[in-house]
Amino acid sequence: MANQTIIETRRHQMFPVLAPEEIERVRRFGEIRKFASGEALARVGDMSPGLMIVLSGHVDVFQQQAGHRSLIVTHGPGGFMGELAQLGGRPALVDAIASEPGEAIVIPTVQLRALLVGEAELGESIMRALILRRMGLIESGGGGPVIVGGVGDGNVLRLEGFLRRNGHPYHRLDPEADSCGKVLVERFQVAPSELPIVVCPNGQVLRNPTEADLARCLGLISTLDPDHLYDVAIIGGGPAGLATAVYAASEGLSVAVLDCRAFGGQAGASARIENYLGFPTGISGMALMGRAYNQALKFGADIVIPCEAKHLECQGWGYVLHLEGDQRIRARTVVLACGARYRRLEVDNLHEFEMTSVHFWASPLEGNLCANQEVALVGAGNSAGQATVYLASRAKKVWLLARGGSIEATMSRYLVDRISNLPNVEVLTNAEVTGLEGKDGRLEAIRWRHQGREQHCAIQHLFLFIGADPNTAWLRDSGVKLDGKGFVLTGSDLSGSNGKPLETSRHGIFAIGDVRAGSVKRVAASVGEGAQVVAALHTFLADALAAASDELPAVAAALASGGSR
Repeated sequence: MANQTIIETRRHQMFPVLAPEEIERVRRFGEIRKFASGEALARVGDMSPGLMIVLSGHVDVFQQQAGHRSLIVTHGPGGFMGELAQLGGRPALVDAIASEPGEAIVIPTVQLRALLVGEAELGESIMRALILRRMGLIESGGGGPVIVGGVGDGNVLRLEGFLRRNGHPYHRLDPEADSCGKVLVERFQVAPSELPIVVCPNGQVLRNPTEADLARCLGLISTLDPDHLYDVAIIGGGPAGLATAVYAASEGLSVAVLDCRAFGGQAGASARIENYLGFPTGISGMALMGRAYNQALKFGADIVIPCEAKHLECQGWGYVLHLEGDQRIRARTVVLACGARYRRLEVDNLHEFEMTSVHFWASPLEGNLCANQEVALVGAGNSAGQATVYLASRAKKVWLLARGGSIEATMSRYLVDRISNLPNVEVLTNAEVTGLEGKDGRLEAIRWRHQGREQHCAIQHLFLFIGADPNTAWLRDSGVKLDGKGFVLTGSDLSGSNGKPLETSRHGIFAIGDVRAGSVKRVAASVGEGAQVVAALHTFLADALAAASDELPAVAAALASGGSR
């Protein structure tokens, strides 16, 4: 049972069959399409028309895995084709080939979102199936790109981390150990310096690509319309940003969410969160944030990842956000939920090991790298505690190095108690890393000072959970006031405050979550601020409607009807 796949254990939820009366209820959301025997209704890497409900005939659905194609399911009348790619308007991850003539109801992305909201009970069943199908593809690596590179290679880890944190399937081949990987390297005449390569589902080969290049090849980044006016642009896809997206989009506002790396922020990197309301047995940060991401898509938010904001410009009607790659978007309001960047240790050669041996989060990817090895972790907050507990389940031993005199002052009691009961965790207080040793980008040993004595330990993986600095450098010259540490000032912290607690020094720009000065650095607090700021957005937009009704009648009419979508 332990080795069964998700398709085997939850097949009835992944592939439900709609009853005739349910099909009648969804007809209004789509159009009828006839198909012939042998016709491709979806191709991996191509944009599909949307969710397709089979009325007659049969359709075989295949997944591609490193050049091999295998049957997932055959849909008959009442079955439906699609997964999260159709909800997000992304290219298909499977092939769907008709085995006989028939008809289907085609429901495009916009109407699919309307169906999920308008038909709550049926929408729940469809949504669950879409999510489970994506989980099945991630489990098997089906439909995603093939990464060809060595185990532990820094660039391989970078690309794997990007795809994993964005919930996208992939398959990795080691050219030294896998014959298929070796064949691909020889076929495309790849020099060692060009590894890793990525073979995308559309056949394109990328040589050591950036995350943005990979995302474009996979169709994850769509071209933004510079003339479209959003009600709100949210910078940051962590708990605060996604909460704003869910509540704002569900209330009819047109929403764009931008993040330079992945949805979930630092919370998405938490191995396990046990003090979040409603999850008494705990939940991984990735699972929690994945649910929030899917909720935001369901309600119609446009989420663009990776997409980095470079500059914020004020216009009379609102704001222009200048983005990486010479793109831009326009928005009536802006919510800054851009969080923070991980702090680095002040060790001279730290950068040499960052891509291979020094980690800033502890996910299953890192857990596999350090399985049955000794690791060191620096930090004393809750994130450090959660990572320690997780790594202790995978590593031979975890050295927890705390710079202060105790971890009790900065870590939740339940984590302190749990760590004290782990036999393979040793806590060193008043400890400081003094040096890293290794070669060719691979860490081999760590030196630290503990209670005045130097120690040397053969360790190949170092985890840093020492806090973060606000991600606000891009806001210079924007008129948004920051405190001495770079956090965004809001509400009563501003001189001459207008009394609005989350509004910045610029009217119509709000700050929430970790980037806001004085915020409580907790997932629940960030989610709460994300919900709270939506009320402020409505107030601002209502005032803007009254002031701009003559100047921008089209926008005013859209706002009056509940959003400019």
